[in-house]
Amino acid sequence: MSDDDRPPLVLLHGLTFDRRQWDPLRRELAAIDPARQVLTLDLPGHGDAPRRQSYGMAEVAEVLHDQVTEAGLAQPIVVGHSVGAVVATTYAARYPVRGVVNLDQILLPGPFGAAVRQAEPTLRGPDWRRVWDAMLAGMGVESLPAEAREIVTTATDPRPDLLLGYWGEILRGSDEDIAAERHRDLRSIGERRIPYRWVTSSEPPPRYLTWLTATLPEIVVTVLPGGHFPHLAEPATIARLLVTGAEGRR
Repeated sequence: MSDDDRPPLVLLHGLTFDRRQWDPLRRELAAIDPARQVLTLDLPGHGDAPRRQSYGMAEVAEVLHDQVTEAGLAQPIVVGHSVGAVVATTYAARYPVRGVVNLDQILLPGPFGAAVRQAEPTLRGPDWRRVWDAMLAGMGVESLPAEAREIVTTATDPRPDLLLGYWGEILRGSDEDIAAERHRDLRSIGERRIPYRWVTSSEPPPRYLTWLTATLPEIVVTVLPGGHFPHLAEPATIARLLVTGAEGRR
């Protein structure tokens, strides 16, 4: 914790990417809040982080907590993009944090889970890359600024072991099992009154929003129209949100 009690920020990237995804946001944070401690981590199996035999969410969160502790950070705000937001939620349910910021990630499998299960045979074969490329094509990369497009293209290493590993709970578990696990995590976060903000690129599906707010009634939902990479599309906006609103302030 910094001397003025501002919690540090821990930034967790999405699947197949690495900590370089946060470079534009870090520049904005350095400009408006230069004294804030910011830690960017490679998720297990990504970037410089060692590969593992499995990538369960609780297991990944434990690995990251060891790194947060080693860095001397106490009660950070955990910011996660895409699957990194699932990890951030899992982390916050188990370890001391001052807030959670979820960048464009629905926590239930829903239609995405059905698509992953349908694609499993392809993911386990030589044409696995077609699955990832098809998903990436729907993430709005073409609308990003030039630097951001370059980061999405180069700061990434898609591999079938990562896709199958991080999507393992979808492939092995039912939607009901996953919903129950997410409910337990959100209930833990809510009972400890940890602020939770969800930044979504489109209006939330009503049924999902009802489920989410029933479990976490004080959640703050911010709709930021655009693609799947708000921290790259609008890093200044996300930086201001983290500085002024990540602990639940409006």
